[in-house]
Amino acid sequence: MVRIEELTFGYGAGGFRLRVPDFTLQDGERVAIVGPSGSGKTTLLNLIAGILTPDQGRIEVAGTEVSNLADAERRKFRASRIGFVFQDFALLDYLPARQNILYPYRITPALILDAEARDRAETLAVACGIGDKLDRHPSELSQGEQQRVAICRALVTKPRLILSDEATGNLDPDSKARILDLLFERAADAGASVLAVTHDHELLPRFGRIVDFAQFREVDAA
Repeated sequence: MVRIEELTFGYGAGGFRLRVPDFTLQDGERVAIVGPSGSGKTTLLNLIAGILTPDQGRIEVAGTEVSNLADAERRKFRASRIGFVFQDFALLDYLPARQNILYPYRITPALILDAEARDRAETLAVACGIGDKLDRHPSELSQGEQQRVAICRALVTKPRLILSDEATGNLDPDSKARILDLLFERAADAGASVLAVTHDHELLPRFGRIVDFAQFREVDAA
């Protein structure tokens, strides 16, 4: 699903630099990324999604070399093939929760906003515990509720790859387990892979593999 070779990226001269010699994520795999703040975990997700482009190296997602696509092509690819749960949620304040969830359909002509997509958005919202809040704007929702909206948006297109940047960070323990179950269930339904940044070590046994980003070495899941 994801292959990275000899990746380098930097935020300007003398600033943060990231180097990933080799990384692969298999179809249907569930991988957690751990490591200290500032080690480049979020940057890696942004590079895989095509939000950032590498200085050097190759990033391939589902057979497409994302690092070679033009800006518009990367946006189209990301909206149709990748579900991304951002750490800051990235919700649009002027849209109610329902429209935030369905937003990928409004910006990508390749995605068809039909009754099935609308029903899927409703079903996801109910499963995430926000079925009664779809007409509320982000400012009317708690942080945990905003996080659930962001998770629904990431899943609604049935993506092949789900990228999660602290998707459960603002949730209580019971909600964390329920949301992770939903994330994995929907990924399995779509045959999708999951790559998740997390600081919550209690969740790590739920993943098939753990990548320690501090040294970029792999360790066995407990």
